[in-house]
Amino acid sequence: MEREAQFIGQSTAFLDAVERASRAAALNRPVLVIGERGTGKELVAERLHRLSGRWSGPLITLNCAALPETLIEAELFGHEAGAFTGATKARAGRFEEADGGTLFLDELATLSMAAQERLLRAVEYGEVTRIGSSRALRVDVRIVAATNEHLPALADSGRFRADLLDRLSFEVITLPPLRAREGDIPVLAEHFGRRMAAEIGWPRWPGFSARAAGTLDDHPWPGNVRELRNVIERAVYRWDLPEQPIDEIAFDPFASPWRIASPKPALAAPLPLPAPQPAPQPTIMLDCDDLRAACHAHERALLEAALARCRFNQRATATALRLTYDQLRHALRRHDLLEKSAG
Repeated sequence: MEREAQFIGQSTAFLDAVERASRAAALNRPVLVIGERGTGKELVAERLHRLSGRWSGPLITLNCAALPETLIEAELFGHEAGAFTGATKARAGRFEEADGGTLFLDELATLSMAAQERLLRAVEYGEVTRIGSSRALRVDVRIVAATNEHLPALADSGRFRADLLDRLSFEVITLPPLRAREGDIPVLAEHFGRRMAAEIGWPRWPGFSARAAGTLDDHPWPGNVRELRNVIERAVYRWDLPEQPIDEIAFDPFASPWRIASPKPALAAPLPLPAPQPAPQPTIMLDCDDLRAACHAHERALLEAALARCRFNQRATATALRLTYDQLRHALRRHDLLEKSAG
């Protein structure tokens, strides 16, 4: 967790969220922090700890999405020596490490159902059991959890335990995205810009041009404050005229005329099946010197084409040509086509 980070902003939406966190900090109850990536969920967790009676105790952080499902329970609850392959010695889990303090569980929604069940017992009874042990350990831990998922919807779909959600949601602090924090973008840009200018040794802070400031205000900021900080620091470090206001903003650091093309998807969309080709139609000869032979050839071609369309079924062919079955058989016999067709 970044210790030098701090809350910066003046919008009503932002200040309301900070105020709610400050009020909840004094209570020894679990808190859920909800927000998009980059909105400062880690900062709220730290504030909840520092303003609580547990401020002198440990603040332990675990990113639940950073570990495979097979290891997450061992990280949370610890394990005894020999509990599984590779467990050469006993190890305390994050709950034991956070005893007397706060345990911050980031990306809570990624926990497996098995880990959620054990987490519920730890929250309800204040007891954890190391993997490979039958002895429960008492722990005094406050849970602060964060996610960017809508947990009630996950509970409704059976992907998150409803009883665990009930236990953790004593207070829910939803952080506003940067695009909803009216007036905070220039304040944050000024803060990050001044700090970066001092870091690279500029004698003074020139600020941003009106065009650059407008560009910053119009950007949707899907990555919120974290994205804003990167954009501002990159703009300052790339600017070669420190005596003039910064006028160039690069939102995409990958932008380049030599940018590598995105790889094609592994599974391409299935190609449409080719349309069935119609049976070849007979060509009518308009220029001939033998009418009988031409009529005979044309009738044979018509019969062959009709047979092909009807898969050489004589009854279907007779219907298609508006002939009786006997009339068709007679015509086929006349042209030696009986052997090519089915009855």
